[in-house]
Amino acid sequence: MAKPMNVIEFMKLFPSDDACLDHLFKARFGADHECSRCGETGKWKKLTKMPAYTCQCGNHVHPMVGTPFHKSHTPLQKWFYAMYLFTTTRHGVPAKELQRQLSVNYKTAWRMGHEIRKYLALVDGDPPLSGHVEVDETYVGGRVKGQGRGRRKGDNKTIVVGIAERGGDVIARVVPDNKSATLVQHVLQNVTPNSTVSTDEAKQYHYLKELGYPNHGVVNHTTEEWVRGVHHTNTIEAFWSLLKRSIRGTHVQVSARHLPKYLAEFEFRWNLRHSPEAMFPLLLKRLGS
Repeated sequence: MAKPMNVIEFMKLFPSDDACLDHLFKARFGADHECSRCGETGKWKKLTKMPAYTCQCGNHVHPMVGTPFHKSHTPLQKWFYAMYLFTTTRHGVPAKELQRQLSVNYKTAWRMGHEIRKYLALVDGDPPLSGHVEVDETYVGGRVKGQGRGRRKGDNKTIVVGIAERGGDVIARVVPDNKSATLVQHVLQNVTPNSTVSTDEAKQYHYLKELGYPNHGVVNHTTEEWVRGVHHTNTIEAFWSLLKRSIRGTHVQVSARHLPKYLAEFEFRWNLRHSPEAMFPLLLKRLGS
């Protein structure tokens, strides 16, 4: 397996803001971009006092417009390095770490982290899953189980439903409740009909066979049954385990409001787990989209 880019290689590739801007310009417009005013190609020069390029006719192009960096006063190299950090960790990058590594204030670091997470979601996308998938829901954040008199598991927690394709991608979404209509709708929207579906014994999934998934199989966790033939939910539970360990150990806590962005971040890394060296180049490439 190829190794991800190291820090020295990153610095050689992007030694300055100008180098980052040049990459951004070429990724978005191409080296031979045609001027919309005079029709000339390849006559662009970097402006001295702003992150833009000008044609010999005076027409300007602003590569940062429409990107996560638009209207940001943070140096572009710091943005690129922050994206690089997000692709070289399994457990995420907290705002405090960005603040320390980039020498920016906490508010800037926090905003950069969330803008990058939104960009990771855009790059990752949501292709339909097929083959053999596992479906499960979990509870994230909120009150610890058993804490306080009369408290129940799930009180004050955020419900997340996830679908993991065996050997493939995962899709995880915050949902308002764990009712059958809500969870099954998530399956219908993201899983190709006639795919094999594995779930636990939750009654919410009992209608899947009638809704286009005749190969729905169940494992009964309440009786400590973890595998039944080809059916188990170990893959999606491994994703939940990574997500929760990372939130507890790296981020400490994540609010329900921002949890979807963190889910997108962990989806992106999970979906490229077999080729981690491709993560950062993919982010750079998609800047041109």
